[in-house]
This record gives sequence, C-alpha cells and structure tokens, in this order.
Amino acid sequence: MIDTNEMGQLPPDLLRSFMVAADTGSFTRTASLVHRTQAAVSMQMKRLESELKCELFNRQGRGVTLTPEGEILYRYSGKILELHDEALAAIAQPKLNGLVRLGAPDDYATQHLPSVLKEFALTHPLVQIEVFCEGAPCLTDKLNKGQLDLTITTSNEKSTYSAPLELVWILPERMNPADSPVLPLALFHPDCCYRTNALHALEASGRAYRIAYGSPSLAGVLAAVQGGLAIAPVTRDTRAEGCRHATPADGLPPIQPGNMELRFQPGNRSEVVSIFAGFIANQIGIAL
Repeated sequence: MIDTNEMGQLPPDLLRSFMVAADTGSFTRTASLVHRTQAAVSMQMKRLESELKCELFNRQGRGVTLTPEGEILYRYSGKILELHDEALAAIAQPKLNGLVRLGAPDDYATQHLPSVLKEFALTHPLVQIEVFCEGAPCLTDKLNKGQLDLTITTSNEKSTYSAPLELVWILPERMNPADSPVLPLALFHPDCCYRTNALHALEASGRAYRIAYGSPSLAGVLAAVQGGLAIAPVTRDTRAEGCRHATPADGLPPIQPGNMELRFQPGNRSEVVSIFAGFIANQIGIAL
C-alpha cells in the first residue's frame, strides 16, 4: 500500500508557475507573467523540488532549463491542471445543457473553433455542440429555415454583431505578379465577399485577370496557390506553406475589408445559444 504521507504534493499554483518557468526559461519572466516577485517564484520552485525530493531545473546564470525529472513533471502538469480547472468549473458553473447547432465556413471552423470549443466545454460540459461547415449561402438558408441556431459568416454589410475582416492577397512564394499580364485567380463561391471585393479592386485598378480556379473551401483555393498556379484573396491570418502575402512592391491593389458576423436564427435565441455565442464573440472580437 502506498503511504500518501511520504509522497510529495503538487499544488496547482506551484504547477502553474513551474510550467511558465519551463516555457520561458526564466524565473524573472515567470514572475511578471504570474504576478509575483522573482523571489516568490524561486521560493515556489524550491518548495516544489522539496516536495518531490529532486531537482527540476538546471540553473544557469539568469536562465533555467529542465532536468530529466523536470521534463517528466512538465508532461504531466498540463493534464493535471486541465483536470483541476475542469473540475472546479463543473462544480461552480450552473448546469447548463442543451444543443447548439453552429454553421461556419471550414476555414473559420479551423482557425477559430478549437479554442472556443475547448474553453466552452470546460465550463459547460453538458452542452452538445454540432458544427456544420458549408458555404455562406447554404448556411444562411439553413439558418432561416430553423436548421441552425447561429452562424459565423462574412458580408460587406455591417450588422449588429460584426467585426472588420482584413483581406490580403496570397500568392506563390516565388511569383512576381508583374510577370503575369493577366493575373490567374483562385476564388471562393460567387456570393463570397472575398471574391466580390477582390474583383472590384482589380477592375478599379484596370488590372487584367482571369478566374482560373474556384472552390467553396479555403483548402481548395489554397491548393491552387500552393501549386504555383494562381493568387487569391484571404484573411490576413491565413498562412500556407510555400505562399506569401503580397507586399506593396508586388503592385497589387488593396482589397476592401469585409465583415465577419454572427447571425442568430430569427426569433429563437435560447440561453444556451446566447452563452455559446458569447464565447465565439470573444474569440473573433465581436461585441454582443
């Protein structure tokens, strides 16, 4: 039988400081991030080492690195803290339950939903979330028919729940647009504001173009760009291997920003939908 009196303890506050110190390699930097003094952080780490009866850090001047024992503890610390926070949240939060049906283009789902879903699940683990990834016209149709509770979509019109969406050109890393008298484009579906605003920018500047590739998904559009076959309008946070964003030296016209917005099913906004929407709004910078 294990004698728990002889085992070391792993207080959550010590583990949080330990993980920050491991990530930053500095007790001084850790102190500013966990809002303690450098001396207090050093004391925390000495206490943790005392509890576990081993050294967790190699102290080298002003920096620190993990010992083999520290590496082992680091692998477990994230799991311990995640379960700790989940348990506290499950006890402290009201027992919200229900179903939320969210519609979003695949690129928004990939970029924004992982952290939203994780954070929401920690505080409201009983809520079921269903995510539908389709183009904006299809999502709008489903929302109006009551088949979705809310959507994340784009538009050129500002709405009650919207935020500016900066658009840029993405092109193959070694492409020089000046070498293409007629620019080959990879575009989204005809109702997408990325497409509308990009074409308007080219036409207003008198730049010749041809629509070479089309896809309702970001993956499909980027495939053409990564293949060195076209350029495309995307959000500024979109990155792809072998591609780059246009610079002023490329001579491409700037694209008018669009708007990212949350839309709710008309006349049916439940408590669980509103709370989940708040998590999304915080992630993408929309004020509810």
